Amino acid sequence: MNAPNKHAAFSAAVPLKDANVSAKLPDPTPLTEFVVLVMPGFSQLCLASFLEPLRLANSLTRSAVFDWKIISLDGRPVRCASGVLVGVAGRLEDAAKDLDTNVSLVMCAGENVERFGGAALRSSLRQIVRARTPIYALGTATWLLADASVLRNARCTIHWGRMAALAETFEDIAVDDALFVQDGHIVTCAGEFAAFDLAMDLVQKRAGAGLAGSICQHVAADRWRDGASCQSVPPGLRYSGAGKRLLPIIKLMEANLEDPLSLQDISRCVAISRRQIERLFERHLSRTPFQHYLALRLARARQLIELTDMPIMDVAVACGFVSSSHFSKTFRDHLGVLPSELRMLERA
Repeated sequence: MNAPNKHAAFSAAVPLKDANVSAKLPDPTPLTEFVVLVMPGFSQLCLASFLEPLRLANSLTRSAVFDWKIISLDGRPVRCASGVLVGVAGRLEDAAKDLDTNVSLVMCAGENVERFGGAALRSSLRQIVRARTPIYALGTATWLLADASVLRNARCTIHWGRMAALAETFEDIAVDDALFVQDGHIVTCAGEFAAFDLAMDLVQKRAGAGLAGSICQHVAADRWRDGASCQSVPPGLRYSGAGKRLLPIIKLMEANLEDPLSLQDISRCVAISRRQIERLFERHLSRTPFQHYLALRLARARQLIELTDMPIMDVAVACGFVSSSHFSKTFRDHLGVLPSELRMLERA
């Protein structure tokens, strides 16, 4: 593969001075190589969040710890979601010949990912999976793996905006609300800033916590998150004392959207009194437990309406409503539009 300073994008490795990082890693240090497939409309934030920690690992150690090249499906430049045209170093069909158990495939996708599946990509992905090539699917790229039928009975994650649609569309996979999940040789990641957390996990495993800590210092981040951390944590709760008490309750709600639990049931499950739960929600989220639970159910309903072809009645049932009329009225009261109207807008 090309040296780091010849990559198609995000690859200029200018050595950085840092007294806290040893000049070299212990020898021998085999190169960790990636082929990065970018799909039209991919998130530039996601791509940079994954590659920049790897570039800094090379710079801080003054050695080639990681190497990568960026490719597209057809070998042509790809326009990301923000409109920037990104040059590539080849096409998937050719790059796939270099993939093996030592060279990993990274897939980076964004919105409207369903448009870019197709028979050719499905065939390539199945071949790559059969070869036991490590795969990292960032953002909505998990959808492409599911569409290629290579995630059957596997645990995975995807950006929270498509989590409900993924679970309903592909019923033979287990979708986790996590930043990143490894199942065998396939790692799926929520994308965006979660791609940074995944990259930092790779750096730590490859080169140690000292280098990972120095990278955090350079990017002005005080920490990186564990892959099992939830995507859906409300702002301000992740590292707070209240979060330790509220998060189990919120996760319980998220796991029971089709058959909503009563507050009494939740209280028994988490061993916290109803009144304490009500105070926690009022103080830290400025809403009642019922309001938060309903908001979770309506957010799931919106995802299913926008991203799947499920009948409205089926969406209502999947989100814990006993009738389509009650669902439609509640949806309109809170979101300002009927479910059927929203679907027509999405199809327009």
